[in-house]
Amino acid sequence: MIHKSYLVEEKVGSLNGNIFLFYGENLGLKNDFRKKIRNLNTKALIKNFDQEEILTDKNKFFAELLNKSFFEDTKIFFINQANDKILELIKEIEGKENDQKIFLFCELLEKKSKLRNYFEKSNTLGIIPCYADNEISLKKIILDRLKGYSGLSSQNLNMILENCSLDRSKLNNELTKIATFFEKKNIDANKLEALLNFKVSDSFDLLKDQALIGDKTKTNKLISDTILENEKNMFYLSIINQRLMKLLEITEIAKGGNIEEALGKIKPPIFWKDKAIFNLQARKWNKVKLKKILDQTYNIELKIKSNSQITQSLLIKKLLLDICCLANAS
Repeated sequence: MIHKSYLVEEKVGSLNGNIFLFYGENLGLKNDFRKKIRNLNTKALIKNFDQEEILTDKNKFFAELLNKSFFEDTKIFFINQANDKILELIKEIEGKENDQKIFLFCELLEKKSKLRNYFEKSNTLGIIPCYADNEISLKKIILDRLKGYSGLSSQNLNMILENCSLDRSKLNNELTKIATFFEKKNIDANKLEALLNFKVSDSFDLLKDQALIGDKTKTNKLISDTILENEKNMFYLSIINQRLMKLLEITEIAKGGNIEEALGKIKPPIFWKDKAIFNLQARKWNKVKLKKILDQTYNIELKIKSNSQITQSLLIKKLLLDICCLANAS
């Protein structure tokens, strides 16, 4: 059964059934659906699996699926990187008594895809296409997220829209920056333009890249030479996080295989000049290490937001040193 993505966005809780498939090139929209599902099921136990992990050990997955907990209201399963290989498993799940909810996420599926056809023709399974956004859909997101802000003129709205290049993931990052910067909910056009046009200094960009490569000599020298501006520490952290998330996406696509091929598949595409540095970094990192350092960046963000007396630049520099060390860890 096909569901319109814009209708599901308005009310995720209206979905009837237990198994749903989100597919398409709009990574930002799929991530938004994940957040909405999590927010709607705060008491549920969320379990994340990759398709290959499940297919390697189906019995383990079924044991997890059918084992009911007395401590959570329900379990919710996110299955990532799904494709036609998982279709037979979905049919097996349908044949078992199960009230757990399963959400599959995958890239763009062609019309001839067996998985897509099976979900589209089913009366009990739900499929939600996540196609690229347009100006109308992104304007609605801006207006919803910045509701209650003064100064959101048509000029400012278009400035935000043009800056994200119809990329929902980038738009969400920009809106987070705007919400953080304009705490009093009064948007000034000049400050907004400066915020959206913010560029990390070449020295910090180089520092971040060398830390992720694991070059201790260059990282230590750059940390001594680079001046970090206190008012920009949240931006520095955001840029580090964006690169970590991009590397996580690359490792998930590569699955320990061909990194260069994964670099070619990632969307939005990586600029050709940046591919060499991405390649070097991706060879130093795996999913476990990336998730570990992402937890650390989250904790640093909490410290920065909750303690105005803390020396924020030292936290950022310590983070970069930790990144450099972890890059070289086995």
